[in-house]
Amino acid sequence: MPPYPPQGDPVADPRGSFPTSDPPVANPKESAGRKAAELVQDGMTVGLGTGSTVYFTLLRLAERIESEGLSMRGVPTSEDTAQKARALGIPLASLEDVQTIDLTIDGADEIDGQFCLTKGGGGALLREKVVAYISKREAIVVGRDKVVERLGTIFPLPVEIVPFARPMVMRAISGLGAEAKLRTLDSGEPYHTDNGNEILDCAFPDGISDPATLEAELDRIPGVVESGLFVGLAQICFVGEEDGSCTVLEL
Repeated sequence: MPPYPPQGDPVADPRGSFPTSDPPVANPKESAGRKAAELVQDGMTVGLGTGSTVYFTLLRLAERIESEGLSMRGVPTSEDTAQKARALGIPLASLEDVQTIDLTIDGADEIDGQFCLTKGGGGALLREKVVAYISKREAIVVGRDKVVERLGTIFPLPVEIVPFARPMVMRAISGLGAEAKLRTLDSGEPYHTDNGNEILDCAFPDGISDPATLEAELDRIPGVVESGLFVGLAQICFVGEEDGSCTVLEL
């Protein structure tokens, strides 16, 4: 699963932003992840996202369970998150146990000023979107480098596909103006998600001008399981700054 290093100098949308007053920490990811964990209230069912920033959310939730007696249950979006949460003593539930989720805390590869997201760098986009869909509120935790003016300018867009349909899907995505590349392991074998599917990382030369339209176009391609475009699902974003402080953006 290849890393996608940030490029350029993305600019945050300043609307609705305000700095937190908590003492800064050294790691921007830690600042964002830990701050978001304070949204969790006693008795909540919480969607637990996937990735390095959300890991700090898990750590803080475990601390609150231990020190405050916080009562909560988490719905993990990946096997990796489930394993980490169990090791930290966070009670877990499955989709069989819940109809709605009070709050989901998740990361993103990119977020724009309208809170449209690209996700899936960690390979969990399908489960993340399922959990987001039934969540009453979605909080995103990112570093400042993930805040962009236009999606698709820093990271390629992940699209989860059925392996059988790969050649046809790649041609269809090429017709939408993107270069689709199969995600592979270091061995050269195709990367597989927790669901047994493959991922195409799709680079758009000029970025994604209309995320909602592109999401709909991708969903119409047979063989596409889910795209990493998340439109209209997030309401609040915790941005870890380079100085270790945290900025909160809300729609």
